Amino acid sequence: MTSASHLKASIAPLRKALETASQENLKPALSEAFAPDALIRLCHPLGEMTGPGALHDRALSPLLAAMPDLERRDMIVLAGTTPEGQDWVGCMGNYIGTFLAPFLDIRPTGHLAHMRYHEYFRLEGGRIVEMQAIWDIPELMMQAGVWPMGPQLGAFIATPAPMTGDGLVASGDGSATMAHVLAMLTELCRHPADPDPNVMDLPRFWHPRFNWYGPAGIGTMRGISGFRNWHQIPFLGAMPDRGLDTGGLMSHWIAEGEYVCETGWPNMRLTITRDGWLGIAPAGQPITLRSLDFWRMEGGLIRENWVLVDLLDMWAQIGVDVLGRMREFNKARNIGPVAVPDGMSR
Repeated sequence: MTSASHLKASIAPLRKALETASQENLKPALSEAFAPDALIRLCHPLGEMTGPGALHDRALSPLLAAMPDLERRDMIVLAGTTPEGQDWVGCMGNYIGTFLAPFLDIRPTGHLAHMRYHEYFRLEGGRIVEMQAIWDIPELMMQAGVWPMGPQLGAFIATPAPMTGDGLVASGDGSATMAHVLAMLTELCRHPADPDPNVMDLPRFWHPRFNWYGPAGIGTMRGISGFRNWHQIPFLGAMPDRGLDTGGLMSHWIAEGEYVCETGWPNMRLTITRDGWLGIAPAGQPITLRSLDFWRMEGGLIRENWVLVDLLDMWAQIGVDVLGRMREFNKARNIGPVAVPDGMSR
Protein backbone atom coordinates (compact mmCIF):
# COMPACT_ATOMS: atom_id res chain seq x y z
CA MET A 1 0.00 0.00 0.00
CA THR A 2 1.41 3.38 -1.07
CA SER A 3 0.62 6.46 1.03
CA ALA A 4 -1.84 8.98 -0.36
CA SER A 5 0.74 11.76 -0.09
CA HIS A 6 3.26 9.75 -2.12
CA LEU A 7 0.70 9.02 -4.83
CA LYS A 8 -0.25 12.69 -5.07
CA ALA A 9 3.42 13.67 -5.25
CA SER A 10 3.90 11.27 -8.17
CA ILE A 11 1.46 13.19 -10.38
CA ALA A 12 2.21 16.66 -9.00
CA PRO A 13 4.64 17.55 -11.86
CA LEU A 14 2.00 16.63 -14.44
CA ARG A 15 -0.65 18.70 -12.68
CA LYS A 16 1.77 21.63 -12.48
CA ALA A 17 2.63 21.43 -16.18
CA LEU A 18 -1.05 21.42 -17.14
CA GLU A 19 -1.86 24.41 -14.96
CA THR A 20 -0.28 26.58 -17.68
CA ALA A 21 -0.05 24.15 -20.57
CA SER A 22 2.00 24.84 -23.67
CA GLN A 23 2.87 22.80 -26.74
CA GLU A 24 6.48 22.86 -25.49
CA ASN A 25 5.92 21.46 -21.99
CA LEU A 26 2.99 19.15 -22.66
CA LYS A 27 4.64 16.16 -24.32
CA PRO A 28 7.65 15.93 -21.95
CA ALA A 29 5.35 16.14 -18.92
CA LEU A 30 3.16 13.33 -20.21
CA SER A 31 6.15 11.14 -21.07
CA GLU A 32 7.54 11.57 -17.57
CA ALA A 33 4.25 10.84 -15.79
CA PHE A 34 2.93 7.91 -17.84
CA ALA A 35 4.33 4.46 -18.49
CA PRO A 36 5.00 3.98 -22.24
CA ASP A 37 2.27 1.35 -22.54
CA ALA A 38 -0.28 3.01 -20.23
CA LEU A 39 -3.91 2.23 -21.00
CA ILE A 40 -5.77 5.49 -21.69
CA ARG A 41 -9.57 5.37 -21.50
CA LEU A 42 -11.22 8.66 -22.46
CA CYS A 43 -14.83 9.64 -22.99
CA HIS A 44 -16.55 9.42 -26.37
CA PRO A 45 -15.49 10.25 -29.06
CA LEU A 46 -11.84 10.33 -27.93
CA GLY A 47 -11.90 6.64 -27.03
CA GLU A 48 -9.31 4.15 -25.86
CA MET A 49 -5.61 4.43 -26.69
CA THR A 50 -2.18 3.35 -25.51
CA GLY A 51 0.62 5.51 -24.18
CA PRO A 52 1.25 9.20 -23.49
CA GLY A 53 1.99 9.99 -27.13
CA ALA A 54 -1.53 9.04 -28.16
CA LEU A 55 -3.02 11.03 -25.27
CA HIS A 56 -1.03 14.03 -26.44
CA ASP A 57 -1.82 13.74 -30.15
CA ARG A 58 -5.47 12.75 -29.98
CA ALA A 59 -6.76 14.68 -26.98
CA LEU A 60 -4.64 17.22 -25.10
CA SER A 61 -2.80 18.80 -28.00
CA PRO A 62 -6.04 19.44 -29.97
CA LEU A 63 -7.62 20.93 -26.84
CA LEU A 64 -4.60 23.17 -26.37
CA ALA A 65 -4.78 24.22 -30.03
CA ALA A 66 -8.41 25.24 -29.48
CA MET A 67 -7.58 27.08 -26.23
CA PRO A 68 -3.97 28.32 -26.53
CA ASP A 69 -4.04 29.71 -22.96
CA LEU A 70 -5.38 26.44 -21.57
CA GLU A 71 -5.36 25.99 -17.78
CA ARG A 72 -6.17 22.85 -15.82
CA ARG A 73 -7.64 23.83 -12.45
CA ASP A 74 -7.95 20.98 -9.98
CA MET A 75 -10.57 21.43 -7.25
CA ILE A 76 -10.44 17.97 -5.65
CA VAL A 77 -7.48 15.56 -5.57
CA LEU A 78 -7.90 12.26 -3.70
CA ALA A 79 -5.52 9.31 -3.51
CA GLY A 80 -5.37 5.92 -1.90
CA THR A 81 -5.39 2.17 -2.29
CA THR A 82 -8.67 0.52 -3.32
CA PRO A 83 -10.10 -2.48 -1.44
CA GLU A 84 -8.71 -4.57 -4.32
CA GLY A 85 -5.18 -3.30 -3.67
CA GLN A 86 -4.74 -0.85 -6.58
CA ASP A 87 -3.28 2.64 -6.14
CA TRP A 88 -5.40 5.41 -7.67
CA VAL A 89 -5.51 9.21 -7.75
CA GLY A 90 -8.79 10.94 -8.62
CA CYS A 91 -8.95 14.57 -9.78
CA MET A 92 -11.93 16.85 -10.37
CA GLY A 93 -11.68 20.31 -11.87
CA ASN A 94 -12.19 22.54 -14.88
CA TYR A 95 -10.21 23.04 -18.04
CA ILE A 96 -10.55 26.73 -18.87
CA GLY A 97 -9.19 28.91 -21.64
CA THR A 98 -10.09 31.33 -24.41
CA PHE A 99 -11.95 29.26 -27.01
CA LEU A 100 -10.31 30.48 -30.23
CA ALA A 101 -10.35 27.49 -32.61
CA PRO A 102 -12.65 24.49 -33.16
CA PHE A 103 -12.40 21.46 -30.88
CA LEU A 104 -14.08 18.28 -32.16
CA ASP A 105 -15.77 20.64 -34.67
CA ILE A 106 -17.38 22.61 -31.82
CA ARG A 107 -17.30 26.19 -33.00
CA PRO A 108 -15.14 28.60 -30.98
CA THR A 109 -16.68 31.50 -29.09
CA GLY A 110 -13.71 33.84 -28.68
CA HIS A 111 -14.53 33.95 -24.96
CA LEU A 112 -13.37 32.18 -21.83
CA ALA A 113 -14.81 28.66 -21.75
CA HIS A 114 -14.90 25.91 -19.14
CA MET A 115 -15.10 22.13 -19.40
CA ARG A 116 -15.26 19.99 -16.26
CA TYR A 117 -13.15 16.85 -16.03
CA HIS A 118 -13.08 13.84 -13.75
CA GLU A 119 -9.74 12.10 -14.29
CA TYR A 120 -8.54 8.98 -12.50
CA PHE A 121 -5.01 7.62 -12.63
CA ARG A 122 -3.82 4.17 -11.55
CA LEU A 123 -0.16 4.12 -10.57
CA GLU A 124 2.47 1.44 -10.29
CA GLY A 125 6.03 2.25 -9.30
CA GLY A 126 5.33 5.98 -9.32
CA ARG A 127 4.08 6.11 -12.94
CA ILE A 128 0.58 6.15 -14.41
CA VAL A 129 -0.33 2.80 -15.97
CA GLU A 130 -4.03 3.49 -16.54
CA MET A 131 -6.21 6.56 -16.97
CA GLN A 132 -10.01 6.72 -16.91
CA ALA A 133 -11.39 10.17 -17.69
CA ILE A 134 -14.56 11.96 -18.70
CA TRP A 135 -14.41 15.48 -20.07
CA ASP A 136 -17.77 17.24 -20.09
CA ILE A 137 -17.76 17.91 -23.83
CA PRO A 138 -21.51 18.72 -23.86
CA GLU A 139 -20.73 21.55 -21.41
CA LEU A 140 -18.43 23.09 -24.01
CA MET A 141 -21.05 22.59 -26.73
CA MET A 142 -23.69 24.39 -24.68
CA GLN A 143 -21.45 27.43 -24.17
CA ALA A 144 -20.91 27.54 -27.91
CA GLY A 145 -24.66 27.31 -28.54
CA VAL A 146 -24.34 24.11 -30.57
CA TRP A 147 -25.91 21.43 -28.31
CA PRO A 148 -28.18 19.58 -30.78
CA MET A 149 -30.09 17.42 -28.27
CA GLY A 150 -32.92 18.19 -25.83
CA PRO A 151 -32.61 20.82 -23.08
CA GLN A 152 -31.45 19.65 -19.67
CA LEU A 153 -33.83 19.66 -16.70
CA GLY A 154 -31.24 20.81 -14.16
CA ALA A 155 -29.46 24.16 -14.01
CA PHE A 156 -26.44 24.96 -16.17
CA ILE A 157 -23.57 26.31 -14.05
CA ALA A 158 -19.80 26.40 -14.02
CA THR A 159 -19.17 23.65 -11.48
CA PRO A 160 -17.75 25.06 -8.23
CA ALA A 161 -15.09 23.73 -5.90
CA PRO A 162 -16.13 22.30 -2.53
CA MET A 163 -17.72 24.97 -0.37
CA THR A 164 -15.19 24.14 2.38
CA GLY A 165 -12.28 24.96 0.07
CA ASP A 166 -10.33 21.90 1.19
CA GLY A 167 -10.60 19.64 -1.85
CA LEU A 168 -6.85 19.84 -2.54
CA VAL A 169 -5.77 19.07 1.01
CA ALA A 170 -8.14 16.25 1.96
CA SER A 171 -6.48 13.67 4.19
CA GLY A 172 -7.14 11.12 6.88
CA ASP A 173 -9.13 7.94 7.26
CA GLY A 174 -12.04 7.93 4.81
CA SER A 175 -13.47 4.53 5.70
CA ALA A 176 -16.57 5.97 7.40
CA THR A 177 -17.23 8.26 4.45
CA MET A 178 -16.96 5.37 2.00
CA ALA A 179 -19.21 3.19 4.14
CA HIS A 180 -21.87 5.93 4.25
CA VAL A 181 -21.88 6.42 0.47
CA LEU A 182 -21.93 2.67 -0.22
CA ALA A 183 -24.86 2.27 2.18
CA MET A 184 -26.66 5.12 0.41
CA LEU A 185 -26.18 3.47 -2.98
CA THR A 186 -27.42 0.16 -1.60
CA GLU A 187 -30.60 1.81 -0.35
CA LEU A 188 -31.10 3.64 -3.66
CA CYS A 189 -31.08 0.35 -5.52
CA ARG A 190 -33.97 -1.01 -3.42
CA HIS A 191 -36.30 1.13 -5.58
CA PRO A 192 -38.04 0.68 -7.99
CA ALA A 193 -38.00 -3.08 -7.31
CA ASP A 194 -39.80 -1.98 -4.16
CA PRO A 195 -42.31 0.55 -5.61
CA ASP A 196 -42.38 2.74 -2.49
CA PRO A 197 -39.85 5.57 -3.07
CA ASN A 198 -39.52 6.01 0.71
CA VAL A 199 -37.52 2.78 0.75
CA MET A 200 -34.49 4.77 -0.53
CA ASP A 201 -34.48 6.73 2.75
CA LEU A 202 -32.83 9.80 1.19
CA PRO A 203 -33.02 12.03 4.31
CA ARG A 204 -30.84 9.53 6.21
CA PHE A 205 -27.96 10.04 3.79
CA TRP A 206 -28.27 13.48 2.17
CA HIS A 207 -27.98 16.94 3.69
CA PRO A 208 -31.16 19.05 3.26
CA ARG A 209 -29.16 21.59 1.25
CA PHE A 210 -27.02 19.23 -0.78
CA ASN A 211 -25.90 20.09 -4.31
CA TRP A 212 -25.82 17.42 -7.03
CA TYR A 213 -23.53 18.64 -9.80
CA GLY A 214 -24.53 16.52 -12.78
CA PRO A 215 -23.07 16.47 -16.29
CA ALA A 216 -24.23 18.93 -18.93
CA GLY A 217 -27.29 17.36 -20.51
CA ILE A 218 -28.68 16.51 -17.05
CA GLY A 219 -27.60 19.58 -15.07
CA THR A 220 -27.17 20.66 -11.45
CA MET A 221 -29.84 20.47 -8.76
CA ARG A 222 -30.33 21.45 -5.13
CA GLY A 223 -31.72 19.39 -2.27
CA ILE A 224 -33.75 16.21 -2.20
CA SER A 225 -36.70 17.69 -4.11
CA GLY A 226 -34.45 19.04 -6.85
CA PHE A 227 -32.63 15.72 -7.10
CA ARG A 228 -35.88 13.79 -7.32
CA ASN A 229 -37.59 16.04 -9.86
CA TRP A 230 -34.78 16.89 -12.24
CA HIS A 231 -32.81 13.62 -12.19
CA GLN A 232 -34.04 10.66 -10.19
CA ILE A 233 -37.67 10.45 -11.32
CA PRO A 234 -36.86 10.71 -15.07
CA PHE A 235 -33.90 8.34 -14.70
CA LEU A 236 -35.70 5.61 -12.77
CA GLY A 237 -38.90 6.07 -14.72
CA ALA A 238 -37.11 5.32 -17.97
CA MET A 239 -34.80 2.58 -16.64
CA PRO A 240 -36.48 0.72 -13.77
CA ASP A 241 -33.95 -2.14 -13.96
CA ARG A 242 -31.25 0.11 -12.44
CA GLY A 243 -28.98 -1.92 -10.17
CA LEU A 244 -30.43 -5.33 -11.06
CA ASP A 245 -27.62 -6.53 -13.36
CA THR A 246 -24.11 -5.91 -12.02
CA GLY A 247 -22.38 -8.90 -13.61
CA GLY A 248 -18.97 -8.03 -15.01
CA LEU A 249 -19.07 -4.40 -13.82
CA MET A 250 -16.23 -2.97 -11.74
CA SER A 251 -15.77 0.20 -9.69
CA HIS A 252 -12.64 1.53 -8.00
CA TRP A 253 -13.14 3.38 -4.69
CA ILE A 254 -10.80 5.59 -2.67
CA ALA A 255 -11.55 7.91 0.24
CA GLU A 256 -9.79 10.52 2.36
CA GLY A 257 -11.39 12.21 5.35
CA GLU A 258 -14.79 13.60 4.36
CA TYR A 259 -14.30 12.77 0.66
CA VAL A 260 -14.79 9.64 -1.41
CA CYS A 261 -14.64 9.00 -5.14
CA GLU A 262 -15.43 6.21 -7.58
CA THR A 263 -14.54 5.40 -11.16
CA GLY A 264 -16.11 2.67 -13.26
CA TRP A 265 -15.61 1.82 -16.93
CA PRO A 266 -18.53 1.03 -17.04
CA ASN A 267 -20.25 0.67 -13.69
CA MET A 268 -23.97 0.56 -14.60
CA ARG A 269 -26.05 -1.57 -16.93
CA LEU A 270 -29.63 -0.56 -17.70
CA THR A 271 -32.40 -0.85 -20.28
CA ILE A 272 -34.35 2.15 -21.63
CA THR A 273 -37.84 0.71 -21.44
CA ARG A 274 -39.94 3.82 -20.74
CA ASP A 275 -40.06 7.49 -21.67
CA GLY A 276 -38.76 10.35 -19.54
CA TRP A 277 -34.94 10.45 -19.56
CA LEU A 278 -33.24 12.96 -21.89
CA GLY A 279 -36.11 12.64 -24.37
CA ILE A 280 -35.00 9.16 -25.47
CA ALA A 281 -37.68 6.98 -27.04
CA PRO A 282 -38.45 3.85 -24.94
CA ALA A 283 -37.40 1.24 -27.47
CA GLY A 284 -35.91 -1.30 -25.04
CA GLN A 285 -32.31 -0.29 -25.71
CA PRO A 286 -29.74 -1.87 -23.35
CA ILE A 287 -26.94 0.50 -22.35
CA THR A 288 -23.97 0.70 -20.03
CA LEU A 289 -22.95 3.91 -18.30
CA ARG A 290 -19.57 5.22 -17.22
CA SER A 291 -20.11 7.32 -14.10
CA LEU A 292 -17.12 8.96 -12.38
CA ASP A 293 -18.17 10.53 -9.08
CA PHE A 294 -16.93 12.51 -6.08
CA TRP A 295 -18.79 13.02 -2.77
CA ARG A 296 -18.15 15.32 0.20
CA MET A 297 -19.77 14.74 3.58
CA GLU A 298 -20.55 17.27 6.29
CA GLY A 299 -21.97 16.49 9.70
CA GLY A 300 -22.49 12.86 8.79
CA LEU A 301 -24.48 13.61 5.61
CA ILE A 302 -23.61 14.06 1.93
CA ARG A 303 -23.43 17.80 1.24
CA GLU A 304 -21.99 17.82 -2.30
CA ASN A 305 -21.85 15.25 -5.10
CA TRP A 306 -19.98 15.81 -8.35
CA VAL A 307 -21.14 13.41 -11.09
CA LEU A 308 -19.95 12.98 -14.65
CA VAL A 309 -21.55 10.44 -16.99
CA ASP A 310 -20.25 9.80 -20.50
CA LEU A 311 -23.51 10.84 -22.15
CA LEU A 312 -22.00 11.01 -25.63
CA ASP A 313 -21.04 7.34 -25.31
CA MET A 314 -24.55 6.51 -24.12
CA TRP A 315 -26.07 8.23 -27.15
CA ALA A 316 -23.64 6.37 -29.42
CA GLN A 317 -24.77 3.03 -27.95
CA ILE A 318 -28.33 3.69 -29.06
CA GLY A 319 -27.23 4.77 -32.53
CA VAL A 320 -27.23 8.56 -32.15
CA ASP A 321 -24.10 10.47 -33.19
CA VAL A 322 -24.46 13.72 -31.23
CA LEU A 323 -21.36 15.34 -32.75
CA GLY A 324 -22.48 14.19 -36.21
CA ARG A 325 -25.83 15.88 -35.66
CA MET A 326 -23.99 19.03 -34.57
CA ARG A 327 -21.95 18.91 -37.79
CA GLU A 328 -25.18 18.98 -39.80
CA PHE A 329 -25.92 22.35 -38.21
CA ASN A 330 -22.32 23.40 -38.88
CA LYS A 331 -23.02 23.35 -42.61
CA ALA A 332 -24.70 26.74 -42.11
CA ARG A 333 -22.24 28.05 -39.54
CA ASN A 334 -18.80 29.59 -39.60
CA ILE A 335 -16.70 27.34 -37.38
CA GLY A 336 -13.28 28.76 -38.26
CA PRO A 337 -10.78 30.24 -35.80
CA VAL A 338 -11.63 33.44 -33.97
CA ALA A 339 -9.17 36.34 -33.93
CA VAL A 340 -9.82 38.61 -30.96
CA PRO A 341 -8.47 42.18 -31.40
CA ASP A 342 -5.88 43.29 -28.85
CA GLY A 343 -8.02 46.31 -27.90
CA MET A 344 -5.31 48.86 -28.68
CA SER A 345 -7.11 50.42 -31.62
CA ARG A 346 -10.69 51.10 -32.67
